[in-house]
Amino acid sequence: MSDISISILVPIFNVERYLDQALASIAAQTFTDIEVLCINDGSTDGSRDIIQHYLDTDPRFRVIDKANSGYGASMNLGLSQARGEYIGIVESDDFIDPTMFEVLHDAATRFSAQVAKANFLFYWSKPYPKDQFEELYPPSMCNRVINPQTEHDIFYLKPSIWSGLYLKSFLDDNDVRFLETPGASYQDFGFSTKGWISADRIVLIHEAYLHYRQDNEQSSVNNPGKVYCVNDEYEAAEAYLTDRPAKAAYLRPVLTKMKYDSYMWNLERIAPQFRPEFVARMQEEFRAEAQAGTIDWDLFEPWKKAALQKLLRSQEDFLITQEAGGHHGYVAKALHYLKSGGPAMLARIVKNKLMKKG
Repeated sequence: MSDISISILVPIFNVERYLDQALASIAAQTFTDIEVLCINDGSTDGSRDIIQHYLDTDPRFRVIDKANSGYGASMNLGLSQARGEYIGIVESDDFIDPTMFEVLHDAATRFSAQVAKANFLFYWSKPYPKDQFEELYPPSMCNRVINPQTEHDIFYLKPSIWSGLYLKSFLDDNDVRFLETPGASYQDFGFSTKGWISADRIVLIHEAYLHYRQDNEQSSVNNPGKVYCVNDEYEAAEAYLTDRPAKAAYLRPVLTKMKYDSYMWNLERIAPQFRPEFVARMQEEFRAEAQAGTIDWDLFEPWKKAALQKLLRSQEDFLITQEAGGHHGYVAKALHYLKSGGPAMLARIVKNKLMKKG
């Protein structure tokens, strides 16, 4: 058994503007039995000097200096060198409240969980500091053991790997690792999904402790090399599930639904010139899913079902609808919220979306 309770991995690449705040928030944790692995992915700015300050002042900090090879390779190297019983992840432009790892560790040990996760806060520093609570996990999902093999809702939620704590032996035994694609784009999906495929004991916490920065996003929307990163992640996740045929029998349709949601998210964020080619790839993949019988239409909300059926028929019609703003989809979605939850639910959904844009 490890003599360190938690190894906290901090992947770092040219983030001198925010790094000190991130590392200071880790150093200030009320749970002190930690090691902090600063994985320096070939930074060329002042990030290494900031790391050195913590190496000089806090013996719990370690550095792994490496040539630039991307987020996935950095995280896998950190996982291989971590000595803790549990693994935590803090992105180098985020920061955490002092009690985060104390709360997560308490929950993980109390429930004998392979993964403990909390909600988080969207954070903006401009024009003034602002936090917005993101409730991925409602109270009904919290403070109890959840088995992802039978409760599949967890698969459809944002990965948010940096708001959790992971039993290292669980990650190692189930080969839960990152896809080592270049740069940093969507690798959290594969790590999270492999975890849910393998786990049968997770615990969720309603409170939020991590501030997820929104005004330092290095957008890949104009980078043609990153348009298909989401496809690479799903291909790897599908291969991972295929190697576990007993689970594939009931989780394959869940993964297909996840794929649709993620591809639609990617379609909205990539530059317009890449969308026709991406839609063509979407159609090819989902026609293959339909032929293989891995689409469970009961898992799709009404407006998503209609959109996917349109995609299967005609990528041109699907793209026209999306480029027009997807108004039919928005109307169908609004009607669904109105029917299922009444005016109060519809108003709350609209309010939340407006706050996220603000």
